[in-house]
Amino acid sequence: MLRCFRLIVCFILIPTLLFCASTDPVRGKNGMVVSASELASKVGVEIMQKGGNAVDAAVGVGFALAVTYPAAGNIGGGGFFVIYLPNGESTTIDFREKAPFSTHKDVFLDKNGNFVPELSQSGMTSSGVPGAVAGLIYALEKYGKLSLAEVIQPAIDLAENGFVVGYRMANSINSYNETFNKYPSSKKVFTIDGEKVPEDYLLVQKDLASTLKEIKLKGRDGFYKGKVADLIVKQSDVLNGYITLKDLENYNPVERKPVLGNYKGYKLITMGPPSSGGIAIIQALNILENLDIKPDMWGSSSYYHKLVETLKYVFADRSKHLGDADFYPVPQDWLISKEYAKSISDKITDVVVPSKDILPGIYDDKESKETTHYSVMDKSGMAVSVTTTINTSFGNKIVVDGAGFLMNNEMDDFSAKEGAPNHFGLLGSEANSIQPGKRMLSAMSPTIILKDNKPWVVIGSPGGSTIITVVLQVILNCIDFNMDIQEAIDAPRIHHQWYPDEIVSENYSPVKDVYDALVKQGYIFGKKTELGRAEGIIYDSENKLFWGASDPRGYGKAVGY
Repeated sequence: MLRCFRLIVCFILIPTLLFCASTDPVRGKNGMVVSASELASKVGVEIMQKGGNAVDAAVGVGFALAVTYPAAGNIGGGGFFVIYLPNGESTTIDFREKAPFSTHKDVFLDKNGNFVPELSQSGMTSSGVPGAVAGLIYALEKYGKLSLAEVIQPAIDLAENGFVVGYRMANSINSYNETFNKYPSSKKVFTIDGEKVPEDYLLVQKDLASTLKEIKLKGRDGFYKGKVADLIVKQSDVLNGYITLKDLENYNPVERKPVLGNYKGYKLITMGPPSSGGIAIIQALNILENLDIKPDMWGSSSYYHKLVETLKYVFADRSKHLGDADFYPVPQDWLISKEYAKSISDKITDVVVPSKDILPGIYDDKESKETTHYSVMDKSGMAVSVTTTINTSFGNKIVVDGAGFLMNNEMDDFSAKEGAPNHFGLLGSEANSIQPGKRMLSAMSPTIILKDNKPWVVIGSPGGSTIITVVLQVILNCIDFNMDIQEAIDAPRIHHQWYPDEIVSENYSPVKDVYDALVKQGYIFGKKTELGRAEGIIYDSENKLFWGASDPRGYGKAVGY
């Protein structure tokens, strides 16, 4: 609930943001959409105003982001839906990318068995089979009210007529100018004859509009068969990738039961494997529930100590036990059990335990960075939390020639070799090894929180491995520190992922005396960086108002009506 009096906390989050109390969240009476693009958020609201529900809006936003937020919005990648239905039921849709059938466990190793990161992080060898189009259409057909033609048309219009990129998007595009120039298809879209684009540049994407029209006309077959599929495979073949027509034709999203948790009376609905986010967040909250987090502890060395020690155990377990549950027996119930959390919290004292002394828990089977998130709620009580990705910013930087969209480099999210870190420094094991048709592990954490058994918070974030810690801290800010959604998202964050054994923090945070206390305690601080770009909603049931907040670390927008 929005409070009349705010806690005034003055500090600087990032060089461009002075935070001396957050601005008010955006208010809506009938519904709310929050995404990384103002144009896409407006598309979602317009769809609801025309009679669509939150799923219709979310699908429309998803297609629009493929046009207006090319760094991460996509039809060449994949992601996850978490949906709460007005009848009290909840579900999730897994449309994560899959390993092509011609790949195998050692596909990114050289003849000496050494991991070759370039193969998994760049070029068409890095691309998994895209799932976004299939996932969006599946969600719409099963849970939406409107037709595909109605929800995809705004994206077609934005691609065909163009939009002005603005200062921050121009900088984002231009930061990869050299790489875009390596690929004629990418050069055509994201440069002006090889030169950088100005901030007032009208980005028109005719090939992407043509692809979206094929999808509008033929549904999923407009992407996974026919003209567009042929263009994807042609691009893959030219650049020695692995995707075939068979891979595309056989791709299907999977509807899965959500992972459910409970923290201090609040219920969590979140994503299960192949996302690691839901299990990791619930496991962390279960541990923290035993560590006596008090409202006056925010930002203190004691709070950060408890948070970091918790995260070490969570990420250690992630490295060992989490992967695609269709291929590996993930011990889910054990990982999110209150009993296992208590056994971990009992180990957390005032002493800093080095990561090398923390090992993944032993399960007894005789007894389980570039991404984007958007949140949607409608007046019927439906809530949708969606996180999608093409992995790093602009994916592998390769536009499918003639089709106009960027391909992902998600194959790097597999564990190519046990003990070898991926782009985000994450370690993995056999649970996340490469296998044909397998979905790679993800940190995406789309989450819905219930208060009094009704949707209260919808939240998620991009950020690679930091997604888990970002979403966790926003949740703690809302529940334990009574912040409104804008305050909860604005507040400075830290990150620790077990290895490397260091705290990553944002500029000017923690404040010096807290930083000094943590260093004295034995912690090592790594680089300063921006952590996540959360997009969230809180529903005020007392006043029947939606409050939306887009992270000031990005340039998105909350739009309500």
